Amino acid sequence: MEKQQIIHSTNLADSLGTAIAQCACDRLFVLLDETTARLCWPLVGHLDCMRGAQTIVIGATDSHKNIESLGHVWTELGRLGGTRHSLLVNIGGGMVTDLGGFAASTFKRGISYINIPTTLLSMVDASVGGKTGINWNGLKNEVGVFNNARCVILDTAFLKTMDSANLCSGYAEMLKHGLISDSRMLGELLGFDILSPDLGQLGRMVADSVAVKERIVLEDPTEQDIRKALNLGHTVGHAIESLALRRSPILHGYAVAYGLVCELYLSAKKTGFPTDTLRQAVNYIHTHYGRYDFTCDDYPALLELMTHDKKNTAGTINFTLLGGVGDIRINQTASREDILEALDFYREGE
Repeated sequence: MEKQQIIHSTNLADSLGTAIAQCACDRLFVLLDETTARLCWPLVGHLDCMRGAQTIVIGATDSHKNIESLGHVWTELGRLGGTRHSLLVNIGGGMVTDLGGFAASTFKRGISYINIPTTLLSMVDASVGGKTGINWNGLKNEVGVFNNARCVILDTAFLKTMDSANLCSGYAEMLKHGLISDSRMLGELLGFDILSPDLGQLGRMVADSVAVKERIVLEDPTEQDIRKALNLGHTVGHAIESLALRRSPILHGYAVAYGLVCELYLSAKKTGFPTDTLRQAVNYIHTHYGRYDFTCDDYPALLELMTHDKKNTAGTINFTLLGGVGDIRINQTASREDILEALDFYREGE
């Protein structure tokens, strides 16, 4: 894939107008969910570049990241006259950008799309890197394709519409980026008050976080090697998230934060990650994210869910671990006993 254009915008009208003009589309469509239709569309819909745009609205939350919502988008694109030369603008969080990107990548065998992430999570994670898809058969992001947006427009003004829980959700991915980058970045992240954020400082930190992901994705666009670094926290995190889908869904970033606790523990045990840094990171996560309530009776289900992780080979559960901050160790394995020990540490450790 070609390098994706990422625009750090301070003037949404100019940035979006230029991006749309570059696509030279015959019809313009906008995908929203019920939340962004209410909170974010008023910030965008009046812009001159949106004149004549047809909106498509799907249900909010990850529970709607499914084949039914995808089918609705395909149906509406067809009903409203979409062609191979049309453009889809996805305005929303990671659910919207993932599903919208997949819909665009497959409608008429592929139309162009632009992502405008409106949550911290989608700014630093979901909208950058070309991953698109939906949940399927009870598993996160089980079906999808790699296909870059024509551009991603990052405007932190949208963060003013977010509540604390969703800010924390996105911040977990930023913590991950700090852990795989360097101690300076991680130190700033662990010292930042995400519950009462300085949006100016947060905007600068978002740019740093996106740069980490952009550098790794450019080196390994289809996750054959170093891009697996971005999965730190996700092997266990996705399992917890999938378990929660069977009960009451939790925000993706919270699952990642919980997964980071377990996988940093495995890193300390297996690859020498410093215990003082482990304690600092775990204390920050416990303070800001609490703990997801599961018991040892859930361990078999969690282990079974981990076997579905897309990094696995020949049925072996693969982890991305760290030897230290920025010292990335991909394709690591752990015994069943080690994984259970990490889950115990999550539930009982300080």
